[in-house]
Amino acid sequence: MSNSDKIIRLKTVLARTGLSRSTMYRKIAEGTFPSQVKISVHGAGWRGSAVNCWIDDPASYRNEGATQ
Repeated sequence: MSNSDKIIRLKTVLARTGLSRSTMYRKIAEGTFPSQVKISVHGAGWRGSAVNCWIDDPASYRNEGATQ
């Protein structure tokens, strides 16, 4: 597994993106931010590569799996 494909947790995502928690979850609902990946019964994270893709070009990012 490469560095960019690691699963990163909420605090790391917020620190890397500069988004607030509520803004990030709103963007997930809109399909303009990567969705979470379930990693356990009570845990979730984000793929580092997906977050990096969003950081590279946030204006044109679209999450194809999101519901509108």
